[in-house]
Amino acid sequence: MDTAVVLFTRDLRVHDNPALHEACRTAAKVVPLFVLDPSAPSSPNRQRFLLESLADLRESLRGKGGDLVVREGDPVEETLKVASEVDADGIALAADASPYAHRRERRLVEGAGRRSVKLFPGATVVPAGDVRTGGGGHYKVFTPYWRAWQAAPHRDVVAAPRKVVLPAGIDPGRLPEPAAGSGFAAGGETAGRKRVKAWLGSVGDYDDIHNDLPGDGTSRLSPYLHFGCVSPLDLATAASTRDGAEPFVRQLCWRDFYAQVLAAFPDLRTKAYRPGADDTWKKDRNALEAWESGHTGVPIVDAGMRQLVDEGWMHNRARLVTASYLTKHLGVDWRSGAAVFMHHLLDADVANNYGNWQWVAGTGNDTRPYRRFNPIRQGLRFDPDGDYVRRYVPELADVPGKAVHTPWDLDEATRRALKYPEPLTLD
Repeated sequence: MDTAVVLFTRDLRVHDNPALHEACRTAAKVVPLFVLDPSAPSSPNRQRFLLESLADLRESLRGKGGDLVVREGDPVEETLKVASEVDADGIALAADASPYAHRRERRLVEGAGRRSVKLFPGATVVPAGDVRTGGGGHYKVFTPYWRAWQAAPHRDVVAAPRKVVLPAGIDPGRLPEPAAGSGFAAGGETAGRKRVKAWLGSVGDYDDIHNDLPGDGTSRLSPYLHFGCVSPLDLATAASTRDGAEPFVRQLCWRDFYAQVLAAFPDLRTKAYRPGADDTWKKDRNALEAWESGHTGVPIVDAGMRQLVDEGWMHNRARLVTASYLTKHLGVDWRSGAAVFMHHLLDADVANNYGNWQWVAGTGNDTRPYRRFNPIRQGLRFDPDGDYVRRYVPELADVPGKAVHTPWDLDEATRRALKYPEPLTLD
């Protein structure tokens, strides 16, 4: 093959990138391409993280003699234009599980003409369709999937290409400067690999510390996994060699689990997954706005939501508590809450976000659909001294000890909107 275009999507890395690896192995010239889609919804934090990741990818490719070609517009149209401009023989990209990704793949095939379009793994540890039940379907319950996932063969991690050769005369295009903003981490493969290296030193403690809200003992790798700055297979392979790492590897398996659920049930973001699930919910704008802004009057909920808006990230325990409060206490539609998370989260992955929201709401894969998390008890258990709440809710900074978890009210309208179906007390 003379020339190949590699369309980067959620695989913003050079290490263990099968599409880039194969293109550089089989083609004399390679065009690494990313298309900025102005129609894609994005928060300021996520846009910053994306642009930092692209800048880092560009530097990595330049270090190998190539460059990242950047275009703006419809990803399929711009990819086909670039392929025509360089007279490419083929287009390579990573496969993904979402309906959007499937439409993109189909449109590329339809518009490619004589050019080949090849899909490669890389977004998950195990591709979504590779682990099947005995009947050939997808797994609807996690534990049997976990067992099958552990036994499934995994592909080999591939090395970064040594050299990338661009066709002569192609304009790399301008990459916008990321706006200054808040957030807990810089985007990009370089930052992601540093975080992986640091995390692997403590991954054996994950099971003991991952629910500690003020201690923040999670990896915080989810944004790097979402944008593909870190290879999930590379991470799982490295973690599996460490003592006590199985609980963390299990979380990576959850990621794959929801990818295969989404692939089999493309309506995951709009329809209840569980047959017969109660899917009648309130549309309460006041309650939703109070919840999103962190002004419900329930300290642990408000702390979690303010962390989300400020950092573009939220501790997983807080995600469960805030989602349960919105759906199980306020009765607000899980789709509304999931959309808020999708807007703010750096790791706003369709499969994981909507899969987890349906799990919490009782419409998804949870085998105990009627469970609910009492936010006061959760706060006392996982933030016993109130440090997490005081970190994100400055109004409560002077409230001592566990008293910080006492529900606090703002105005009469908020109190009317946020009635509790069950007692929320410190007892």
